[in-house]
Amino acid sequence: MEMSDKQKNHFVGLTEKEVEQSRAKHGNNILTPPKKESVWSQFLEKFKDPIIRILLIALLLSVGISCYQFYTGEEGANVFLEPLGIFVAVMLATCVGFWFELRANKAFDILNQVNDDTLVKVIRNGNVNQVPKKDVVVDDIVLLETGEEVPADGELLETVGLQINESTLTGEPVVKKTTVEASFDPDATYPSNHAMRGTTVIDGHGIMRVFSVGDATEYGKVFVAAQIDDSVKTPLNKQLDGLGSLITKVSYCIAALIIIGRLLIYFFDMPETFDWLHFGSYLLNTVMIAVTLIVVAVPEGLPMSVTLSLAMSMKRMLATNNLVRKMHACETMGAATFICTDKTGTLTQNQMRVYKTNFFGLSDDQKLGDDAMSNLIREGISVNSTAYLDFSEADKVRALGNPTEGALLLWLNDNQVNYLPIRESADVLEQLTFSTERKYMATVVNSPSLGKKVLYVKGAPEIVLSLCKQVIGDVDRKAIEAQLLAYQNQAMRTLGFAYYVLEDDNSPFEEGRVKTKNLTYLGIAAISDPVRKDVPMAMKESLDAGISVIIVTGDTPGTAKEIARQIGLWTDKDGDRNHLTGLEFAALSDEELKERILDLKIMSRARPMDKSRLVKLLQEKGQVVAVTGDGTNDAPALNAAHVGLSMGDGTSVAKEASDITILDNSFSSITRAVMWGRSLYQNIQRFILFQMTINVAACLIVLIGAFLGTESPITVTQMLWVNLIMDTFAAMALASLPPTERVMKDKPRKTTDFIITKSMAHAICSVGLGFVLVLFGLLQYFKHMDITSLTQFNLSDFFSNIFNFTSNPEGLSPYELSLFFTIFVMLQFWNMFNAKAFYTKKSAFKDMTKSKGFLLIAFIILIGQIIIVTIGGQMFNVVPLKPMDWLLMIASTSIVLWVGEIMRLFKK
Repeated sequence: MEMSDKQKNHFVGLTEKEVEQSRAKHGNNILTPPKKESVWSQFLEKFKDPIIRILLIALLLSVGISCYQFYTGEEGANVFLEPLGIFVAVMLATCVGFWFELRANKAFDILNQVNDDTLVKVIRNGNVNQVPKKDVVVDDIVLLETGEEVPADGELLETVGLQINESTLTGEPVVKKTTVEASFDPDATYPSNHAMRGTTVIDGHGIMRVFSVGDATEYGKVFVAAQIDDSVKTPLNKQLDGLGSLITKVSYCIAALIIIGRLLIYFFDMPETFDWLHFGSYLLNTVMIAVTLIVVAVPEGLPMSVTLSLAMSMKRMLATNNLVRKMHACETMGAATFICTDKTGTLTQNQMRVYKTNFFGLSDDQKLGDDAMSNLIREGISVNSTAYLDFSEADKVRALGNPTEGALLLWLNDNQVNYLPIRESADVLEQLTFSTERKYMATVVNSPSLGKKVLYVKGAPEIVLSLCKQVIGDVDRKAIEAQLLAYQNQAMRTLGFAYYVLEDDNSPFEEGRVKTKNLTYLGIAAISDPVRKDVPMAMKESLDAGISVIIVTGDTPGTAKEIARQIGLWTDKDGDRNHLTGLEFAALSDEELKERILDLKIMSRARPMDKSRLVKLLQEKGQVVAVTGDGTNDAPALNAAHVGLSMGDGTSVAKEASDITILDNSFSSITRAVMWGRSLYQNIQRFILFQMTINVAACLIVLIGAFLGTESPITVTQMLWVNLIMDTFAAMALASLPPTERVMKDKPRKTTDFIITKSMAHAICSVGLGFVLVLFGLLQYFKHMDITSLTQFNLSDFFSNIFNFTSNPEGLSPYELSLFFTIFVMLQFWNMFNAKAFYTKKSAFKDMTKSKGFLLIAFIILIGQIIIVTIGGQMFNVVPLKPMDWLLMIASTSIVLWVGEIMRLFKK
């Protein structure tokens, strides 16, 4: 026997002609699929990198100069090695990043796996028909039953105990639906008499008239909004833009300085008769020097190195349950200043569980025994329920059906009681399913344990208590009410339980209600979606790291505040300024919201587009925003955020809109992603410190050579080896450094900060200048001495030759040039260890056992340099060096590391 919210009506539905007219007017019930970006477009996207653009300009200049030199006969075919090297640098940097993201995107090609052919029961021409979901039209009469997905948005015409899971749209797992106006929930996100597409019927059944289909549904609006390109520049992109701009300006200024300076020198020393041919040759040579400087100044290995750093982090973050889809998201998480998180499934377990029971006939520990009272509780919970348990997963039991009833079955299971044999052994004679009107469920069974008919009732505690004549243990009713109030103040759902032994065959029901008032009250249970155990600590880490957190949920204000209190976000000092409901949020203008948005901690009763608007307003306030979400309702906000974090068991739409998927659905994985991001940014800064020191030294050598009238002792192919191969390995070495918890003690960096800090700039300039002094001195030594081994090194002979103006008329020998190139590389090699220790103020040898990858790659760089010098020949302008010279160079250049160690010792 059941009770409906309205008297049953006879529905005729649409005729076939009306169906076609409705479809012509309102369209099909299909979501417009997103336009997929072509593979070619995705590849071209990589060329928007600022450093890549500088490289492309350098490539064009290099090609032009090389073509001129080749076709005039000045140089052979090897002149094209320089543009070829730059081209390889560009292609490596773009292709590696493109390949990693393309591979990650394949894991997300699930968005269109939506089954539009699922059959839906509709009334047409007075008959019940089954039609594919895509064929449902506006004004169709649709029958909704337990377990079915609502196919479109509609107004309910009849309901019988109807409860819907709206978590995909609002985050609410159980929403009671009714057609009785007096029972409407005024705080509900969607009207109590509306059923929305994409939600699921978890209990009861109903009939609705469709008023929106396809993209016009709330689900469709969210789906479309998730496809709008709201992408914003990541902080790293902005900072690399700044670095690229600086490199461009400085290199062009120095190149211009070279041209102007050399022209002034020419005109000061110009012979009496001006020779246009000689001047043209001089001017061309000057321009070539300037172009060489631009090529040397551009860090060809930087894009590749940043890409490799991101790619390696992308792979290693997977081990911490962060599946990264878009590379820059690895680093952007480290710059996050706000995290907008949903409640259900991220902060909580997304599974209703019994928090506490107060069955008055049990002992204080509430353990079920073999006594009559325990048997009544077992049987009452098992038979007076429509839920089931799924034991298919070995390590986890899942509740199916109504989550609240499922929580009770899980509580039995925790007490080593299997509900199913009890339910199957008790014949159900009559049943009233739960309805919003009566607020309880009642079942009459033939009880095997008592051998009699028993009426079991569970529902709203105060309603069930009003049906009772007595309470087990004669517990005071005021004490029960006080306990209920305490649970409700903690935003918990409460249920009351009662039973009545029927002595005759008369029905205890009348007009869909329990007519007897002689029930015995068994007790109460408090049920909640418990907070994940790791969340409070993760929340503390986030707040300590200077990251603000806003909970955005479709749940009630009371529940949201209680969860926020449990995880340490909401304190006694917080008040109305820190909380807004969806309706209040919508009523405020953007300017009004901007005045208080930075203080916001909770937004309750939020609608799908509220979260997206919140994200955009925070971004307008200069904040870096990360958003978590698992439902379709979260997709627009995930797409708009700097970093969108979807949950592993979230909807396909949410995953498609996100940058990172949290595989274990845990907030603590998000804080780990922040730690990874901050550590990665520091590693990128370390690499820039290392790379720019090389480029500053090389630029100064070219600049000095330009005004002294000498050719650069370092060839372009040698610089390409340093910038492409050695620096790429150095980037891998620095990227392999493990993340450190220490970064979580820092505040988020500002997006306006330049990627090269003052301390970095000081280190780059001072170390770069020091290297130039050493290398220039070495160059002068080789010019005035003719040596075939470093064992011949003699400063007294060198100074004697200088004072006597004695120099080597043939210039530097191939062996001396090879020594110069190797010493230049070894100075950078040892400086890589200093870069590793930058920011830490600790020894470079600290935690070396945790940096095995760094040591391995450093060894590979050293072996690579030995191989290049030994077999590089004409291509690299080198000759093999003697073993003793290798040992002397490695030992003498290591002074770079020891000076760094001494300076770090004094900085402690």
